[in-house]
Amino acid sequence: MADADTALGERTARLQVAPARQEESGHGIARLPRSAFQALGITEGDVIEIRGKRSTAAIAMAAYDEDQALLVIRLDGLQRANAEVGSGEHVAVLATQSRPATRVVFAPAQREMRLQGPPQALKRNFFRRPLVAGDLVATTGQQSVQNMPPQVARMFNAPAFALTQIRLTVVATTPKGVVHIDENTEVELRSEFEEPRDGRASVNYDDVGGMGETIQQLREMVELPLRYPELFTRLGVDPPKGVLLHGPPGTGKTRLAQAVANESDASFFTINGPEIMGSGYGESEKRLREVFDEATKAAPAIIFIDEIDSIAPKRSQVPGEAEKRLVAQLLTLMDGLEARANLVVIAATNRPDAIDEALRRPGRFDREIVIGVPDENGRREILAIHTRGMPLGERVDLAELARGTHGFVGADLAALAREAAIDAVRRIMPRLDLDERTIPQDVLDDLHVSREDFLNALKRVQPSAMREVMVEVPNVGWNDIGGITDAVDSLREGIELPLKNPQAFARLGIRPAKGFLLYGPPGTGKTLLAKAVAREAEANFISMKSSDLLSKWYGESEQQIARLFQRARAVAPCVVFIDEIDSLVPARGSSQGEPSVTGRVVNTMLAEMDGLEELQSVVVIGATNRPNLVDPALLRPGRFDELVYVGTPDRDGREHILGIHTRDMPLADDVRLGWLAEQTERFTGADLEDLVRRAGLGALRRVGGEVTQVAAADFAAALEDSRATVTPQMEDEYRKLRGELKARAAQVQTIGFISEGMLEPLRERKHG
Repeated sequence: MADADTALGERTARLQVAPARQEESGHGIARLPRSAFQALGITEGDVIEIRGKRSTAAIAMAAYDEDQALLVIRLDGLQRANAEVGSGEHVAVLATQSRPATRVVFAPAQREMRLQGPPQALKRNFFRRPLVAGDLVATTGQQSVQNMPPQVARMFNAPAFALTQIRLTVVATTPKGVVHIDENTEVELRSEFEEPRDGRASVNYDDVGGMGETIQQLREMVELPLRYPELFTRLGVDPPKGVLLHGPPGTGKTRLAQAVANESDASFFTINGPEIMGSGYGESEKRLREVFDEATKAAPAIIFIDEIDSIAPKRSQVPGEAEKRLVAQLLTLMDGLEARANLVVIAATNRPDAIDEALRRPGRFDREIVIGVPDENGRREILAIHTRGMPLGERVDLAELARGTHGFVGADLAALAREAAIDAVRRIMPRLDLDERTIPQDVLDDLHVSREDFLNALKRVQPSAMREVMVEVPNVGWNDIGGITDAVDSLREGIELPLKNPQAFARLGIRPAKGFLLYGPPGTGKTLLAKAVAREAEANFISMKSSDLLSKWYGESEQQIARLFQRARAVAPCVVFIDEIDSLVPARGSSQGEPSVTGRVVNTMLAEMDGLEELQSVVVIGATNRPNLVDPALLRPGRFDELVYVGTPDRDGREHILGIHTRDMPLADDVRLGWLAEQTERFTGADLEDLVRRAGLGALRRVGGEVTQVAAADFAAALEDSRATVTPQMEDEYRKLRGELKARAAQVQTIGFISEGMLEPLRERKHG
């Protein structure tokens, strides 16, 4: 391909390889600075030859503004594989021409895939794209590429070949060299897998989203020592031996290790924790030694140990001798007497604290990298990867989906894309003739995934970290709540605003409130308020009852609370709602003798809400009708910052609540909700709901099953049977409490400190 007839003249540009953006992966374009265009004498849309250890071709496109001053060429993972180069290496770029192909043969590049279908779809997908025999290519969907000139965009106007991006090998072309498919090209698709030249056909850095910094760290730790061991020899230091990846399940630890191995051009050996365990004496250690010996012979190599906590648990906590011997064997293999060159061990776990401490030191696992839950930009990248070959509808906005998928990890987003695709297939099922076993071309052309498909899928797919405590986001909004305007305003200001617009708080240099304590008489709508907050703030919602968090076993209650807050941090932004919180965190010191379970629970709550580990985008809402029983230390700023009184509604509030509860009730013309509101002094929301229910039952009793409407007489009869649950004395008590709570918190803390800290010597002197 590097023949004289292929290259136009000898003008070349030497550029450093950098990774392409996620959305451009598989499009076959290369981004070059203007200086390279001038040096090569080409314009946008021209074909260029890229020479690394191997030669390939691409369509030249202008670099992004931030790259114009840099001598870099942005290539996706497949193009780097085709040129056999890695990020950071240099390639020679030449202007070239592509010739029309008379015949092109494709085959699947992934072992598990068998393809059937008309080659015509492939012909449309790769129309006028430069191809070279031996290249890895990918079908493209309808995702737009920025700054694409019209003449180049015409190459990408074909509908997608399938619902996922498919990677193919260009088996052969006629003639040889750089060719393109035109109207007269014969395209053949082989159904069988063709062994690819490079593992990057399956996974490369383009297939891992939301991990830019992590990939950079791994490249320094793994790719550099494997590609350039002489650097470390020159510096007189040993290259890193191991990297431990840890984070929640589904964040992409295994996928990242595969991508690193493929991009490093290293042999890849996998050890799945449970598979290494043998039944005979010494069998497990022997299997482990064999893997390390094979990897040493095939160096440069990466050994990937998945779920390492299952084969290297803490020796002090396992009773069996076999497990202890296996841990000792792994320790000596990683940092024993035998020196191993060009070999890196990558391990993954979601339980780093369960691993033996001797492994977690330099010389074994030199660096530990946390792979956390992706942020909004990370989710946008991951969604772009999973919808790469997907024919998306015009109204699909991946940025909108990324905003609405808080707490989703990569596996959850893959499931979301898959569920949306299944919805799209379900829509065209009536048009399929299952006896034919082939899909008409017009049906395939109409197949697309719409915004509604994604929204429906969102109802079925929940964040995996929330599966155990998943509470469906309530279907209650601010409009469904009446009579407690002050409380609603406080919550909107304190919760909805910071969760939706955290940048405003950062600009002002203030922190949002961490907790809200809703208190007031029973039935005033405290639980309903928390539900509305969760829905309106578009946050994940965890609802816990105090009884669920208390356990008779020593230490179990504290662990439950620690787990609750750990999960809330993982799926932030998150609203944690704890109902009847006074039973969970009563005032300490109220019981004599040993500290009770609740005393330890209070300490745990204090530490979680305002301890060393900061709560980011997690808001705690507690509800109680007995705030004077809650431990005063929780009522200070930094824990429950806002104490929100939820009282009985006024006259207008009662009318609004009656309107909500009679929304679906057929009312007679003589029913006046304003008059009813005047007659229901001190009625709570629950009392008013009960009044409406009684009126409906009265109408049913009066007329029978044929009732069509509820009359004023039914409400009058219901009023006689109803009463306000809140007495004037209760209202007075709560009115006093509103002024006293904060002062009481400070006062009790001071008294508690004095009584415990200073009176003890007096007691001793008295007894003495």
